[in-house]
Amino acid sequence: MANVHQYKVKDAAGNEVDLSRYRGKVLLIVNTASQCGFTPQYKELEQLYQQYHDKGLVILAFPCNQFGGQEPGSDSEIQQFCEINYGLSFPVMSKLMVNGPEASPLFEHLKDSARGLMKTRAIKWNFTKFLVNKDGDVVKRYAPRTKPASIAQSIADLL
Repeated sequence: MANVHQYKVKDAAGNEVDLSRYRGKVLLIVNTASQCGFTPQYKELEQLYQQYHDKGLVILAFPCNQFGGQEPGSDSEIQQFCEINYGLSFPVMSKLMVNGPEASPLFEHLKDSARGLMKTRAIKWNFTKFLVNKDGDVVKRYAPRTKPASIAQSIADLL
């Protein structure tokens, strides 16, 4: 059965990243946007990363402009925004699509593995979060309103 480790994505510089490099790590994968009401969650995500990174947590942010055009910048502009405003030290990857015919294969897998409210497949908004165990299996999907700090115990349990 497929898992997250079988996918490749692009980092902000356009380099291919094989997600198998994260085998043995717990992943929190988030679709993000710089001009969203949930953008301040970057602060809590960074706090989670600082708290658990040494124990094996990796957070991967994937900017997406599909929801209200709230991520209009280029990959380099997004990197600059995240660094200046939130001091992010976890990877912010290349901008991608999470829904529709051009959706990233990774996000297609995430949506198939963990459905949303009312068993919906589509991602409804920015800052939807997917928790992935050390084996690359999607454990849970969290709605955009779910504060990153409330996921801390679930992350600790997987580590």
